[in-house]
Amino acid sequence: MRSVCLVITSFPDNTHCMKTDELSPLRKTFVGIQFLFVAFGSTVLVPLLVGLNPATALLTAGIGTIIFHLVTKCEVPVFLGSSFAFIAPVISASQEWGMPGTIAGIAGVALVYFIMSALIKWRGRNLMDRLFPPVVIGPVIILIGLSLSPTAVDMAQENWLLAGVALLTAILVLTFSRGLLKLLPVILGIAAGYLCALLMGVVDLTPVAAAPWLEVPSCITDFHLPAFAWEPFLYMIPVAIVPVIEHIGDIYVVSAVAEKNFVNDPGLHRTMLGDGLACLFASFLGGPPVTTYSEVTGAMQITHVTHPQVIRITAFTAIIFSVIGKLSAVLQSIPSAVIGGIMLLLFGTIASVGVQNLTQHKVDLTSTRNIIIISVTLTLGIGGAVFSFGHFSISGIGLSAAVGVLLNLLLPSERHETTSF
Repeated sequence: MRSVCLVITSFPDNTHCMKTDELSPLRKTFVGIQFLFVAFGSTVLVPLLVGLNPATALLTAGIGTIIFHLVTKCEVPVFLGSSFAFIAPVISASQEWGMPGTIAGIAGVALVYFIMSALIKWRGRNLMDRLFPPVVIGPVIILIGLSLSPTAVDMAQENWLLAGVALLTAILVLTFSRGLLKLLPVILGIAAGYLCALLMGVVDLTPVAAAPWLEVPSCITDFHLPAFAWEPFLYMIPVAIVPVIEHIGDIYVVSAVAEKNFVNDPGLHRTMLGDGLACLFASFLGGPPVTTYSEVTGAMQITHVTHPQVIRITAFTAIIFSVIGKLSAVLQSIPSAVIGGIMLLLFGTIASVGVQNLTQHKVDLTSTRNIIIISVTLTLGIGGAVFSFGHFSISGIGLSAAVGVLLNLLLPSERHETTSF
């Protein structure tokens, strides 16, 4: 893989492999597989955290990516993987309504994408900026990270040694590595922690030995329609705000990397629709919601390979990996402490992204209006507030996001604000 990477990175900066003949089929295949390893850790980590089958996540990510490419005229080099924004909501919803109801709730995410696609087609991005400015999105992203911190600590303290090895490895990779290796802190951290667990003899390899090499994912063999319920359906809808905004930002970034305006052609409304259809498909197969993956975009920027055909190879590789029974068994044998060690870094990183969102967009933190929005959003989310009306209930990140949007729309803009808390 390294030799392939070196060959690819020798291309000049103005050559981005947008023509099919610039890469041989063999090189396209190698680079496509390499891109999956960039996204692999995050894609399988989400189902491991929320109690879903990682094979299902790989299958829905691969097929979801193909659906996205079909909707966007096969022009946008985007890979869809498991969304971290839904880890906390899925965990909470599964405790409240069980996994079947939670999976049905994921269909609500698709509904948000469909509505946003129609609104963007109708009014353009200005409406999105009005509904979801940084002062709203920043605190919501912070909550996504902070709300999961107790889970990370609980898992890590099951074996602090394993958690520490995984965490330290990920930190070292992020700090000292270069090139594509820098994009693999999660998978390398988990690998180091898993190796340490094997040496300590705390991993039960019996299920791995018993697992077949080839196995159709259970979501196919035991397929059944999700148990639809309004409560989880409505609960998931406000949470979709964050990945929707991330989607818009990612499409702009991909456009810059590929030096092609995908926002206008095939259009942001098409990319949003493709993501929504992929989420809907994932919900029917019992997989986590999918979203555009910045990790793969970063890999494209490093390698200068942005041909959408390469990303489709990545998608087909994910589908192939999903039927390797032993791979799924190995993933499920990873000690929870190893995952917890990675979570200690990962969820804090998510929270820091929310802070960066506020600072990079120069949100005025001396403004009383902004402080009110940020304070109420964070307090409701961290405090675990719940709003119930009849059989309808909304809480956590969903409630905080909804209140943040309402406050932003209702509070008057400040012209000459001088007071602050």
